[in-house]
Amino acid sequence: MLKKIIAAMAMTIILSSLFTTMGDKAEAAYYHTKAISVAKANIGVPYRWGGITTKGFDCSGLVKYSYGKAGKVLPRTAAEMYYKKGYRVKSLKAGDLMFFAPNKASRPSHVAIYIGGGKMIQSSSSKGVSIAYTSNSYWKPRFIGAKRF
Repeated sequence: MLKKIIAAMAMTIILSSLFTTMGDKAEAAYYHTKAISVAKANIGVPYRWGGITTKGFDCSGLVKYSYGKAGKVLPRTAAEMYYKKGYRVKSLKAGDLMFFAPNKASRPSHVAIYIGGGKMIQSSSSKGVSIAYTSNSYWKPRFIGAKRF
């Protein structure tokens, strides 16, 4: 009888941890999907240095705003996001944050949200909130890494 009780408890613990892990992944997928939707809804909003509203966004302002609307609080700047949040990834998934710098030794000065299909959504000083290819000749050599959370 004791063996049956212990086996039942062990199975309960295993199943609950399995569903908790699946719940965490589903929750992360929700944040990513929602943040991408919010960012896409703001395509065309002009660039504004320090901007964090729909009147104008800078790059980190768009990311912070989009993830904030999805329920995730992020730091204010690209560098803070890079150094203080998430974990580094080599293979991009939609919702990952992509970081860029003038050179590999510099702190990140730009951040964008990877949306899949080799594309990212960003707020750039030349186009405001827009979609660009990650293989773009300007951005590709400035890419320094990606983070997921």
